[in-house]
Amino acid sequence: MTAHDYDLIVIGSGPGGQKAAIAAAKLGKRVAIVDKHDMVGGVCVNTGTIPSKTLREAVLYLTGMSQRELYGASYRVKQDITIADLLARTQHVIGREVEVVRAQLLRNHVDVIDGIAKFVDPHTLAIEGRSRTTISGGKIVIATGTKPARPGEVDFDQARVLDSDEILQMESIPASLVVVGAGVIGIEYASMFAALGCRVTVVEQREQMLEFCDPEIVESLKFHLRDLAVTFRFGEKVVDVAVNSIGTVTTLASGKRIPAEAVMYSAGRQGMTSELDLEKAGLEADKRGRLAVGPHYVTSVNHIYAVGDVIGFPALAATSMDQGRLAAYHAFGEPTNELAALQPIGIYTIPEISYCGATEAELTTSSVPYEIGTARYRELARGQIAGDSYGMLKLLVSTTDRTLLGVHVFGTAATELVHIGQAVMGCGGTVDYLVDAVFNYPTFSEAYKVAALDATNKIRALEKFRP
Repeated sequence: MTAHDYDLIVIGSGPGGQKAAIAAAKLGKRVAIVDKHDMVGGVCVNTGTIPSKTLREAVLYLTGMSQRELYGASYRVKQDITIADLLARTQHVIGREVEVVRAQLLRNHVDVIDGIAKFVDPHTLAIEGRSRTTISGGKIVIATGTKPARPGEVDFDQARVLDSDEILQMESIPASLVVVGAGVIGIEYASMFAALGCRVTVVEQREQMLEFCDPEIVESLKFHLRDLAVTFRFGEKVVDVAVNSIGTVTTLASGKRIPAEAVMYSAGRQGMTSELDLEKAGLEADKRGRLAVGPHYVTSVNHIYAVGDVIGFPALAATSMDQGRLAAYHAFGEPTNELAALQPIGIYTIPEISYCGATEAELTTSSVPYEIGTARYRELARGQIAGDSYGMLKLLVSTTDRTLLGVHVFGTAATELVHIGQAVMGCGGTVDYLVDAVFNYPTFSEAYKVAALDATNKIRALEKFRP
């Protein structure tokens, strides 16, 4: 037996923490994972990814949004949708996901310790739960995740002025809503409430939203959100939010005043490290509570690792899972590959967006010659069947070696479809593979063949002018 209670202690049971704990357990190590009883599964399962995406599915179903192309703009599955209708599905999914997480940890003999962890020294943690206990570990992984950043000058009241976690606890669907911040979370919630018939105003200090995405696709999203009565106020700063018994008035620096039943702030995320007593472990977080890591997710203390949202970009559940697994492997000398460079980005707006690889702006800045291949859902039989006439898939193809450089999807199943392009790019495939491949018919995946043919026809036309 070693001097420590555990070979590995993981702080936080979100995607990164789960995978770190299970990976170490599979290597035969003694592992404990520490989290509060009501937060098993982490922010991802309880207040973040899973609840918001489940809410989105409930909104799409109950509003009949995806069927309106076929049955008309007034089509609805349920006429008067309540918060109870939306949360019934959300709570069911959260409950099942928590069960799955607990079962996986139990099956792999990972001790789940209920409480809040605080460092006593670099190897020792005090756990404050129903009782106080102290445990030590040879290696430690910090996977505490993040919480919504709350500007100090804003008076959050959990009723009229809310953050992106509290929005899930509203007692009723507001008739009007101001969303402050046009980042991923802000735009996702803006689109959901707009689909429910809420009048949404989005206020953003920057001149654009989702600047890392393809501009054509962002413009398409803005068009559809405006069609749902969303108003955008770009280049505007909120200076005051006044609250009374009937609602709120948001005042902008330009003098505009926006009345609404509620205001949701989406002002970024803050690392949940303030309760860890990091200084006792020889660690320090930045002003947003995030931890800096080097290769293999090692912090400045060589036996302590940090993974997931608490280390910053890209702050995705998918990447956090792999970060946790790779950190655990490195901690115990297990050979690993680096995290793949090709990582898909999914934005669960209505309609959804997903992409992988380079954008046109990046290729243009780098002077990489490319051609575009586009497929419109309205040209696909599956698009007509599903009632999606606005979706599109765009391929960026190298004109020198015909490899795929990027894939950008907007519309139904975008976050699923992107993985076909990701796989082709990851294997070094060319557009010719997609031209020659046979896809099931009718499917959305057929868009790859349509877009590939479009790109190759353009490249062929260019080759006729070669000297």
